[in-house]
Amino acid sequence: MAKKSRTYLWQFVIGLGFLSGLWTAIGIDPEAVILNTLGKAAYIIYPDPAIRTLFILLPTVLLLISVYGAYRKGRVPGLAAVIAAYLAGLSILVSTFTAILLLLVALILGLLATNRRVARKLGFR
Repeated sequence: MAKKSRTYLWQFVIGLGFLSGLWTAIGIDPEAVILNTLGKAAYIIYPDPAIRTLFILLPTVLLLISVYGAYRKGRVPGLAAVIAAYLAGLSILVSTFTAILLLLVALILGLLATNRRVARKLGFR
């Protein structure tokens, strides 16, 4: 597997898609917890409302950057892979078989999204 494919699968499909869906299914958001803690600490050190606003907007900005990165590196099949992985993470507590099936579909789509030669033959690019 090429380095680009491996990086895309780990960073976007597993990281952005599956783990985000898993955290949503569990009901916590580690990014929000970390940013909230850092925001409170920064506000104590430097009590400017602009700092608090920055930490409120930061999760949205990070999400937009992540989705843009997933699209830039994998185009539409890459985004479909991330969405399928997110759905796999969401459904893991309900049906493990469905979650594994969706994750396999996401991994295959992620491989196709980053492998230009195969994607061109299948008509993705």
